[in-house]
Amino acid sequence: MSIHTTPLDDLVACPQCDTLHTAHSLPENSQAHCQRCGIVLMTSQPSAIARVISLALTAFVMMIAAISFPFLTLDAGGLQNATSVLDAVMAFKDGYAFPLAVAVAFFIIVIPLIRLSALIYALGPLVREAKPRQGARQAFALAEKLRPWSMAEIFIVGVTVALIKVAGLAAVTIGPAFWAFAGVVVITVLKDQLICRYSIWEELDKASA
Repeated sequence: MSIHTTPLDDLVACPQCDTLHTAHSLPENSQAHCQRCGIVLMTSQPSAIARVISLALTAFVMMIAAISFPFLTLDAGGLQNATSVLDAVMAFKDGYAFPLAVAVAFFIIVIPLIRLSALIYALGPLVREAKPRQGARQAFALAEKLRPWSMAEIFIVGVTVALIKVAGLAAVTIGPAFWAFAGVVVITVLKDQLICRYSIWEELDKASA
């Protein structure tokens, strides 16, 4: 009795639930979804990578704005104090709290910027149907590895909860950086939902051949 097995190279694991599927060629402008959880596994939409790059570029610009402009202003007892994201990081720079300042800076600023930069570097040439840059595969792999450590959304949720508690004690004025940071979170979620990792790996392999 012979047992037929599918070659490992023809199997696709769902990034959400790890269900294995057999890879097939897709008609143009179509998608393949996981049979268990419904997440997009493969896509043949030519504009998908262009949309991912557009969202990554938008998030990168908004991230720069988020760390450059005032985040919020507190007015209590006639005293007004404006603070930025960098001010929030530097608040922990003294004494034993310095490692916390480094961790906050990395998780909410450095890692998101590195991840966005790696995506733009890896996928940029594919939009123009050009050959990938040297190290494009490593850059995309880095972006994927950093995904769990990019915690901008946790920061914005924590700030929102804190603002609700502080609102009764002082007048709070939300600055442009807050909205920019919130925009980064929304765009990042949309980008991560849109991105088809299997298709991108296939495009990188195909273009590098």
